[in-house]
Amino acid sequence: MREIHEIDGLVGFLKRESHLIDCVVQGLDLGEVEVDWSSIKLAGSVFLGCRFPSLAFQERLREGGALIFPRLPRIPYNPYRPSLYTRDELMEGWSEEKDGSLDFRIYEHFVACGRHKPNILESLCQRLHDHAIDDGLADLLEGRVDGGSEKQVVAIMGGHGTSRADLYYRKVVEIARDLTRRGYFVASGGGPGIMEASNLGAWLSNAPDDFIDRALDELGKAPVYSDPGFHATAARVREWHPHGAASLAIPTWFYGHEPSNQFSTYVAKYFSNGLREDGLLAIAKYGVVYAPGSAGTTQEVFMDAAQNHYGTFDFVSPMIFLGKDRYGPETGIFETLQKLAEGRQYQAMLGLSDDPDEVVRLISSHHPEPFKSPGASS
Repeated sequence: MREIHEIDGLVGFLKRESHLIDCVVQGLDLGEVEVDWSSIKLAGSVFLGCRFPSLAFQERLREGGALIFPRLPRIPYNPYRPSLYTRDELMEGWSEEKDGSLDFRIYEHFVACGRHKPNILESLCQRLHDHAIDDGLADLLEGRVDGGSEKQVVAIMGGHGTSRADLYYRKVVEIARDLTRRGYFVASGGGPGIMEASNLGAWLSNAPDDFIDRALDELGKAPVYSDPGFHATAARVREWHPHGAASLAIPTWFYGHEPSNQFSTYVAKYFSNGLREDGLLAIAKYGVVYAPGSAGTTQEVFMDAAQNHYGTFDFVSPMIFLGKDRYGPETGIFETLQKLAEGRQYQAMLGLSDDPDEVVRLISSHHPEPFKSPGASS
């Protein structure tokens, strides 16, 4: 089906084709569209959350064969949104004195409606919203947004509480910078800590190498996200380097109001953490880098291993671990994965290092492969 979510695109399409057969129109004000609707064929068309000039107009669309999903009032988010969020959209209304951001308003609504047990209408709205985020994410990664072809996604995982002054924060900045320079598209979980370092590194990939020192010195004035000045220092770094390279953040409102970091270009924020975690790993076709983290990161490691083990998405991808102590003697995670992967295709895709250059080399030298069932002939 053809998706239309801009007025100019709708008008141009109608002038060329005179129909909306098998078209989905998202979130537009149809009162702004000056066409002769009586001449437009509508069978199989779908209107998601659009504004209509009158009830009679809506009825004419239905009579013509259109399906209308109505706008839903009294919620602070658009369940039919046609694109991903931007950092500026989510931060609108924020100040150092008070967090009045859209991000926080949606979170407050989420909690007030029962985070774990929303009523039937709210849960429907949240599902529609997350479906719209899925659709916007596909548009981005398949090259329909931001130009170009399919994105070569590498995800970077790690602890949300990692300080900006931590050695591994800097290492992740360098890894994300160098991966972006090699043409990969960096994705993170969208929050602070290692997630922020990932998006920061991508953002600074078109800056001089020594700019990292200046940026980290400034960010180090507020090392963790609960510190006063956490957002302000990030804003200053963006002011110094306003035209950074693109990357993706995939956060969630589920765990609480953790501020989305300010260095991602595209934000796919979900209500459902299950969809968010599984989806982030699923899109990382070109590999995942695991920096030190806690239980959440460990969960993601074994979710990723299961996807590789069973070929869930028809390919296997690199799993590269940054932190020999953390993933070696401290937890035994890397040794466990090596044993789990014995005789499996992804056995050769595992790597462990403390060196950012080596991590980048391991990602770039291990390309995703179509999944082969164990025992299948080559």
